[in-house]
Amino acid sequence: MRLGLINSAWVQAGRDTAYGIRMTKEIGFDCIDIFTDPLDIDVRERQLIRRECAKQGLPIVSVCCVAVGLTDFNRSVQRFHRQRCQAYLDLVYELEAHNLLLVLGEYIWEQQVIAPTEQWQTARDQVRWLADYAEGLGVKIALELEPFRLSLLNSIDTMCAFLDAIGHPAVGANMDISHMYLTHTPPEALSRLRGRALHVHMSDCDGKKHGDLPPGRGVVDFVPYLAQIRDLHIPGAISIELEYSPEPERIVEWVREAYQAADRLLRHTGLR
Repeated sequence: MRLGLINSAWVQAGRDTAYGIRMTKEIGFDCIDIFTDPLDIDVRERQLIRRECAKQGLPIVSVCCVAVGLTDFNRSVQRFHRQRCQAYLDLVYELEAHNLLLVLGEYIWEQQVIAPTEQWQTARDQVRWLADYAEGLGVKIALELEPFRLSLLNSIDTMCAFLDAIGHPAVGANMDISHMYLTHTPPEALSRLRGRALHVHMSDCDGKKHGDLPPGRGVVDFVPYLAQIRDLHIPGAISIELEYSPEPERIVEWVREAYQAADRLLRHTGLR
């Protein structure tokens, strides 16, 4: 599998887009994921992303979107976020990427006041609509499994149930290895996503909280998870997710360390 990087590592360290793309290639990555908001960038930034990625020979695999408002109880908020996700899918198509990495929200008010089933059904209906739109563009939606207690998709069980409820060929799962570890998901459980997994995120954590650390900085035992991922023959890529570096001024060293550690693990497990 190809090894990529989500460019938020550079953005959140205060480095500009072109610099981040150039360094991603220089360090050795095969591909890149783009973290941006199509409502916040202009045509010049969109063209810069395409131009720099083409210049560096870095194909774009995924565009990341956090859309917690899709399940808001206000219809006007739902409509806005659906339109925003539509703009994201347009950007995926424009950048010739493969998928939209979609992060859904959490149950509001601790699953009180509004029935959890209502929020679940709202999310289902919204993602179905987006799936039809994505299919028309020839792109996919990869849903993120989050490790938080009230997230709509926070386990293999909820992911599989949601994918069953959607029942759409344009929608699949993203597997984040540290999220699997934090939710105490055993590696063999990943086999339940055979034929449904579209993309993979790779980062480390302390075993207690979401971390997005370079592999080896935390406690995750990556080898059993990577062995399962290898056997699933996922068509996408494994993308390193590094956010909120504790030393932004040393972001190059932080990313290089993550690349080298991940590259060793992928070679060890026959993924690269």
